Amino acid sequence: TSSKRTLRTLFRPAALSPPVISEDSPSQKKLLAYHRGKEEQKIINQLLIDRALEVYYINMEEREERDAAPPITQLHSTVRKYFFIKYYFFFKNCVQSNPMVPIQQQWLRSMLAMVPQSLMEGRDRELLTEDLLKEVVKDYETSMQRCVLRRALVKPDLKELDKLEEEAPLPSLPLGIDFSSTWQNSYIKAKNQINSTLHILHPTMRALLDFGYTAFFNFLILDFSSSRLKGPVDCKSLKTDASLSCSKAEDKITTTWYQRVLGLFSQPEALDGVKLDQLETFFNCVAVLMSNQLKELLQRTTEAFVKLFDLEDKRRLPIFKMDLNFDENRMEFYPSLQDLEEAILFVVDCIGQTLQNFQTVRAWLMGSTETLDAELPAHIVQWAKSTLGESIRDNLEGPKQHFKCYVESYGWLVDGTAVERINRFIAEQPSFDEYT
Repeated sequence: TSSKRTLRTLFRPAALSPPVISEDSPSQKKLLAYHRGKEEQKIINQLLIDRALEVYYINMEEREERDAAPPITQLHSTVRKYFFIKYYFFFKNCVQSNPMVPIQQQWLRSMLAMVPQSLMEGRDRELLTEDLLKEVVKDYETSMQRCVLRRALVKPDLKELDKLEEEAPLPSLPLGIDFSSTWQNSYIKAKNQINSTLHILHPTMRALLDFGYTAFFNFLILDFSSSRLKGPVDCKSLKTDASLSCSKAEDKITTTWYQRVLGLFSQPEALDGVKLDQLETFFNCVAVLMSNQLKELLQRTTEAFVKLFDLEDKRRLPIFKMDLNFDENRMEFYPSLQDLEEAILFVVDCIGQTLQNFQTVRAWLMGSTETLDAELPAHIVQWAKSTLGESIRDNLEGPKQHFKCYVESYGWLVDGTAVERINRFIAEQPSFDEYT
């Protein structure tokens, strides 16, 4: 009954075209049905877009009618937006339906040429290569289609269009990776340089590594793991045992590992392939490798000793013999708690002073006095002493409380308090019952 022009009156519902009946052969019918199906699918897609736009603006119109009747200029603006969006999708479909320039086969062959042949052998590798090429072609066509679309068609600046058109973002290049130049040549050059200067790949170095592993993998300079089973030990015995064990371990390493190393370099083939101008760097590499093996042994021994005093596992905690003495009206431990802590920390220093007098192979060959750098790292020593100090203070809380209990219970007997009380009692001349 209303004469107002709305979207319902401006646009009629669209309908599909009637099917075409032909008397062609079965194969022709099948081919025509395929093409007709594609055309109908395009029409259906366009109708879906038109219907979505129509529903969107009809809902907007109904919402405006509930509030107030829109002026005719606003209606014309709405219709104009509708046509803008409809024509945009029409031209977009036209541009996207045009054939794209295919990727050149030469480009694909160039990509495959940069892949080593060993990585392309086997049926699984061939299938993987085909999948990767299909992915490259797909990405290329998508990028070309977007590029042509953006160059040929200007997208209207409408918020309604952003809601209807959802486009995935373009793939971005990985951060920190530069594909502007090939890396294979630089990789091969760096590999050859490493092979010529990194002497750790020399067969002699491999033999040296094997010597160290065989001699040290299950060996410690000091082994106190069974010290708890031996019963209480005094501080002096602890120091003496540590010094003797370190000395014996050093002698054993000298007669086994070090002699094998010297025997290895006494053979002419030990320097095969090493040029004259590379001898210094080669022997430097030998010295560093031997130093690392000795340092690793010292570090493992230190860590094993510290682990004996673990606060959470006291099953292997050593037992120390200490006497509670009374001398010259004074009660104290012997040795003192400070002496006990110094004796335990002495073991760490004793470990660090072991294996410090081994000559380098070059010094042994040249007759000089240069020695290997086998010094225990300072941070390891600091960690060991701080950890042991904390454990010692925690484990000495028991003896301290024991000593405090003795002082509180019997200290008055030796500090003169008892004598003073007796003298005062006698001076008062008590009765016999009070004496009793």
